[in-house]
Amino acid sequence: MDRIDLFRVFARVVECANFTRAANTLGMPRSSVSAAIQDLENRVGTRLLNRTTRKVTTTQDGAAFYERCQRLISDVEETENLFRSADFAFAGTLRVDMPGRIGRLIVAPALPAFLDAYPQIDVEINATDRPVDLTEERIDCALRVGTLVESELIARPIGTLSLVNVASPAYLARHGTPRDPGDLAHHIAIGYASPSNGRLAPWEWVDGNTTRTLAIKGRVAVNNAEAYIACCLAGLGLIQIPAYDVEAHIRAGELVEVLPEYRAAPMPVTLLYLHRQHLSRRFQAFADWLVELVRSRCEA
Repeated sequence: MDRIDLFRVFARVVECANFTRAANTLGMPRSSVSAAIQDLENRVGTRLLNRTTRKVTTTQDGAAFYERCQRLISDVEETENLFRSADFAFAGTLRVDMPGRIGRLIVAPALPAFLDAYPQIDVEINATDRPVDLTEERIDCALRVGTLVESELIARPIGTLSLVNVASPAYLARHGTPRDPGDLAHHIAIGYASPSNGRLAPWEWVDGNTTRTLAIKGRVAVNNAEAYIACCLAGLGLIQIPAYDVEAHIRAGELVEVLPEYRAAPMPVTLLYLHRQHLSRRFQAFADWLVELVRSRCEA
């Protein structure tokens, strides 16, 4: 294995923090990855990684070496592609994770224009509301809605999505229309359980500069947006949801906005990826397109 391949193996192990995951993403036996790291450490004359049964971390020397490796790998790849056609730089497959409703309502309808502009780029969309490990699942980037937990991923803010409170006409005919938060004690809400931790989100609204919350009784709880909307359409209770998710239902009269002066705070939308530097041109092209597309549906 030549030096640049050793550098690539080392960088992948650092990013995966695990020999087995790195081997899987590289399509190599784990023993070959382990041997490559040992060979590299012998060559540079220092220990680069701390190994445990669960996780691999860089030593102080390893962290510095990783930064240099990233620059060298990028320089080599750029040099290799120097005399290739411009289209080659925009070829390959991108794997993207995003919430299912954004994928279906916003991204999929606009995707033909992107694919026409970049005929050699293929896109795999992983539509899910659960958190994913970008490295382990070999995802290039993830679109996330809501407050982010702290991580080492690069976060590119896009904007915020406004939320609305809605109910079906059948629900309102049966329970009445709430006029202010004080009326909510006499209403039913459909519970939304976080896909990551299973916690039910409370009802929220902004009062001046303060976010107020209230636990509203309910008989049904779900953990994805499709079921959340379906239960609301069935008249099972009130929901709070991004406006883009239900704008067609509101136009059709299938849902009605309530408490418009007592909305929850807008939800931030962010694009997450692994590195700020050494991004492929195909990734940059797609990321810029995706950010502008989603931003067009967001508040500033």
